[in-house]
Amino acid sequence: METRMHFESNYIMVKRPSFRARVAVAALAISATVLSLMADDGTGAVTAQDPNSIRPFHINIPDEALADLRQRIVATRWPDKETVTDASQGVQLATMRSLASYWATDYDWHKCAAKLNALPMFVTTIDGLDIQFIWVRSKNPNPLPMILTHGWPGSILEFVKVIGPLTDPTANGGRAEDAFDVVIPSMPGYGFSGKPKDSGPTMSSPPATRQQSKSLEVVSTS
Repeated sequence: METRMHFESNYIMVKRPSFRARVAVAALAISATVLSLMADDGTGAVTAQDPNSIRPFHINIPDEALADLRQRIVATRWPDKETVTDASQGVQLATMRSLASYWATDYDWHKCAAKLNALPMFVTTIDGLDIQFIWVRSKNPNPLPMILTHGWPGSILEFVKVIGPLTDPTANGGRAEDAFDVVIPSMPGYGFSGKPKDSGPTMSSPPATRQQSKSLEVVSTS
């Protein structure tokens, strides 16, 4: 059985693209490239023009870097307390101090990293920029591909809890035919993806329209 999904975007012109529009184009570019790399040749192996285009990714933050972060948080020079008893002058000082204390003393980054490293993570290069992503394939037959993109600010951590129900619906009260292959990329400049060196593509720039006009064909064979 063969299922084909075909998407094609039209040329979009925006005179003054907003930041939201630029990020939306980046998400489209990531989705286009990652989905095109999800083609299966029937053997379960990933196929792509460049066999090295998808590389395994593992989080490994040195303890020295974490210690430096904690030290900089603790050394924060705080402003005077607000002159009101509510949040009408902005986030209250007590809230910020409590948050800083949590990050400096309570948050367990190694636990968070272990949770992410337990998932299949990869990195690929899109338009010269490294994009890191989680890619979990369902064991159920004929799963549909799904891209989950976080907002700004945001991170791939937002979607960790939904990976199981989406990729293994039968273990979560669903049906096998409801299964998805899930790809969760870190947006450019966020998480472990590369940082753009310029303002990036806009809705009317050639790189963006090239990605928008790209046809995606995802083929699942069983």
